Order: sequence, then structure tokens, then C-alpha cells
Amino acid sequence: MTRELIHYGIHFLIPIAIGFIAFKKNRWTVILILLSGILIDVDHLIATPIFDPNRCSIGFHPLHSFWAIVLYVILLIPPKTRIWGLALMIHILADTVDCLLI
Repeated sequence: MTRELIHYGIHFLIPIAIGFIAFKKNRWTVILILLSGILIDVDHLIATPIFDPNRCSIGFHPLHSFWAIVLYVILLIPPKTRIWGLALMIHILADTVDCLLI
């Protein structure tokens, strides 16, 4: 239960907190973009089983691979893609913490 609270807390509470604290001008747009980082879980659909609570996503699913993570870090550099890179890296952080708690 604690593992799930931490994992989903990072997925949902961290983006909301970042939006409220750091982006007061367009807070709701930023929050929606940061929350949309969870969409990279679409790659779970090609795994068998689709959901395995004891599987570490990092390095297993294509959008959670080392090369994908490198791309997400690169997205943090240009100002126009920085929010998207942050959304994806928050997702990777949540999944990394989950892996550490398995």
C-alpha cells in the first residue's frame, strides 16, 4: 500500500505541486501537461501481462528504455520542450522509485 501511495503520489501530486508553486501564470496548462506524462505508459499495452505489479518498467518497456530517457533529458534543454521533458522525467522518477521499492 505504501509503495502505491508513493508511486502514484509522484505521478499526480508532484505535477500539481510544481504547477502551483512554479507556474502561477499558466498553472492549469502546465499541470495538465505535467500530468500527461503518464501517457508513456501506453507501452505497457505491448507487454505480457499488460500489468505486473512486480515488474520494473525502467528498461523493460520501450518508452521507459535508456534511449527514451536520454531523449526526455534532451527535451529539458530547449525552452519550448522543457515542460514536456519535465513531464516525462517526473514519470521516469515515479517509475524509478517504484522499482527501488519492489
